[in-house]
Amino acid sequence: MALPERTGMLHQRSEAALYPLDVTWGDGRLETMFGRRKFLMAGATVGAMGGAAMLSRGVLEAQDASQAHGTGSADSPVPQTPPLERYVDPLPTPMTAIPDPSVYPGADYYDITMRQGSWRFHRDLGPATVWGYWAANPHDPRKAIGMGYLGPTLNVTKDRPTVVKYRNELPTTHLFQFVIDRIRNGDAQLAPTAPAPYKSKPPFPSHINVWNVVHQHGGFTAPQSDGMPLQSFSPDGFHAESYTTLDPSRVKPNEAISGYTNHERSCMLWYHDHGMGMTSVNVYAGLAGLYLVRDPADERLGLPRGEFEVPLILQDRTFHRDGSLAYTMADREGEDTPVVNGKAYPFLAVEPRRYRLRILNASNERFWRLRFDVPRDVLPQPTLPFWLIGTDGGFRAPLQMLNFLISPAERYDLIVDFSQMPMGTNITLTNYHAPVHYPGMPGMGPVISEIMQFRVTKPLSGGADRTTPPKKLQLPTAAPLVPKPHTRRREWVTYQHKLFGTMTFNAVPFMEPSQDFIKAGSTEIWEYINPNHDAHPMHVHLVNFQVLNRQPIDAAAYQADYEKWLDGGRKPEDRPVLANYLTGPPIPPDPDEALSDKDTFKSYPETVTRIIIQEFGLPGTIASIPGSGAELPATYVHHCHILEHEDDDLMRPWTIVGDGDHGGGDHGGGHGHGH
Repeated sequence: MALPERTGMLHQRSEAALYPLDVTWGDGRLETMFGRRKFLMAGATVGAMGGAAMLSRGVLEAQDASQAHGTGSADSPVPQTPPLERYVDPLPTPMTAIPDPSVYPGADYYDITMRQGSWRFHRDLGPATVWGYWAANPHDPRKAIGMGYLGPTLNVTKDRPTVVKYRNELPTTHLFQFVIDRIRNGDAQLAPTAPAPYKSKPPFPSHINVWNVVHQHGGFTAPQSDGMPLQSFSPDGFHAESYTTLDPSRVKPNEAISGYTNHERSCMLWYHDHGMGMTSVNVYAGLAGLYLVRDPADERLGLPRGEFEVPLILQDRTFHRDGSLAYTMADREGEDTPVVNGKAYPFLAVEPRRYRLRILNASNERFWRLRFDVPRDVLPQPTLPFWLIGTDGGFRAPLQMLNFLISPAERYDLIVDFSQMPMGTNITLTNYHAPVHYPGMPGMGPVISEIMQFRVTKPLSGGADRTTPPKKLQLPTAAPLVPKPHTRRREWVTYQHKLFGTMTFNAVPFMEPSQDFIKAGSTEIWEYINPNHDAHPMHVHLVNFQVLNRQPIDAAAYQADYEKWLDGGRKPEDRPVLANYLTGPPIPPDPDEALSDKDTFKSYPETVTRIIIQEFGLPGTIASIPGSGAELPATYVHHCHILEHEDDDLMRPWTIVGDGDHGGGDHGGGHGHGH
């Protein structure tokens, strides 16, 4: 939410509100770092990264308690989940899809269908109607692989390509049709409103209530297979303007084939819906799944494997009393119940040994600040330390920590050691000090304090834990990216004309053609200028990058001058100069993101965040499929991964060009100019 003058909030340079982020460095020294946090109290702003202004922990805990699960007035118009007993359902593990290597020689092939089905989120809830991905089983066509909600995991091998046919068999009426209707009818809270002088355009046609496209999040993927919004296709075969498919002779109108290079480092990607204008409700209905890139060389690292490598897909959901999904984010921020791998408040029975937890924040809006709470008589401190060994783009140097903040779409790769826990110990994965939207205003959305439980109840199998202790791990880490003096810089302003209004990059709607042209093979620094109240998880398609630094800005002054620049006709020579609004020195990346390859990062409020992208490369041909490689000009997108913000226009295309190219580019792979 921006800070325009018309809101009447105080306009002064913000002081910092800092929250401690405890980090134990690799040599065992315990130090306190600081996460940035801002509060809005009595109409005043207290912003990120400056002096020290804090709310007491006691005040926050009291607020948490006052908004515990299931509270609220009985006549509240917003649905609330009925009280649920915690930790009665075991944690499910998504099934693994089986590839067929015979369809495209040199690649693994999957046939995946989007379908409506049924899923029970909790023992005490009835079955819910949900959407999910189902993978065909090449060994038994009668037994598709899936669970109704979410999708099966794709386990792929580094550098061996993957080809997927996606089939859309969803209903033509949306599971959350009331949201589609509100967008179509121009609801100011939901429908994108273009800033002047641009004209607003509907995000989907008047006869379309459901369309979908699958995005491989984090992949080095040619634009025609990337799954960008205007590549959407409907269950009845209607195509958005940039729809494309590989091998068109093999697809029906409600299908599309995509190819993935798998040239990434060993890491956990994911796939999810990216339908134009309705990504938020499509993902909320269940359209997401894991995509694990495996490197055979990892087997000698000594990491926990098999049942001791556990994926955790974190989401928040609200349920009606009959167990059906209630989507409430059209009326408030966030949902009220934690869901992990499709279960509310699950538990996992573990052995007293090391586990590898692969965590994905697949929530629409919610940031989570996570820690592992143990009974006070078990450890000298109330939290179990763990080791961070990887993020979005793969391994990093091991870092011992006590907690971390994860934004939507980010992934964290952890080693958690339960070996010192007495048998019968219950460890609770806890969320704390992370209101919606982060850093937010306490009270703006439901507070979720507990997520799931780990129970040390299984005897140690195999005689001993033979995995490598984390501090002795020798991981293939990312090389630091160092900018050169003349590295090209590109600014992206998170612009919002008025409170609760549409957000855009650089005050340009998504539907406008690409205006940013990047030379193939070049290195750039992208500066994300966020004068808003909220942090935004920003995702850039195609590339990995590293967070370079952050700097606090005079957000109110920048916003005011940016508005004047827009009103004055957007003359390039009059554009506000970022350097004139900086209020402090550059701040290094947070410890958990430093020297890490990322595809999503936190753009903190009242701050400029800089990322460095080493090379804008292009994927080549996959499995000899004609047209499967990238061609110049090649257009991709970047966007906020708060899905409601993405749908409301905080997204823009950008285009890779060659030496002889000068402009042009659509929203879906360089096959035409778009709008």
